[in-house]
Amino acid sequence: MPTAIREAMPEDAAALAAVHVLSWQAAYRDLLPGPYLDALDPGERAAVWHARLTAPDRPTVLLTTEADGRVVAFSCFRAWPDGPDEAGESDGTAEAAGAADEPGALDPATTAELAALYSLPEVWGTGVGRALLAASTEALAAAGFRTAALWVLAGNARGRRFYEAAGWRPDGTSVCDVTGGRELEELRYRRELFT
Repeated sequence: MPTAIREAMPEDAAALAAVHVLSWQAAYRDLLPGPYLDALDPGERAAVWHARLTAPDRPTVLLTTEADGRVVAFSCFRAWPDGPDEAGESDGTAEAAGAADEPGALDPATTAELAALYSLPEVWGTGVGRALLAASTEALAAAGFRTAALWVLAGNARGRRFYEAAGWRPDGTSVCDVTGGRELEELRYRRELFT
């Protein structure tokens, strides 16, 4: 399956939203209530992604397309936030706080946040996610970041294996968040970009 990776544009918002919703519905089926997942609305997600992609302080969003141009995966990253999460997941992923005086705080000058990496279930295990993760970490290193961090649900064994296979490791920091009426623990993973 030939694919290409490029930066997302505002007109990609609907395609990003479709990948986002379908990925959540498949990946989190055992972690979140079915009615919550079934009610996720790609139209609402598209509006959120359009706003992010047109914001002056927009995060970087890379997407993977197949030869026919269909979007099958995307990643979203930026400098580690020094306050409540704005570009990450407003629909359930924990807020990533990082003020300098907080325990476990990360320096936004040297640390990037991989706020999202999602792909359509049909491309899981094909190398699409690995290639997108590699392109994302290369872009972060090229931007001068030394470390990258992300949040992953503690119960997301597939996601944790994926990141661990790429050299990411839990750093001992965790947060709890309520999504769909269910309390979920998220673990912070980190990876040095220059080894």
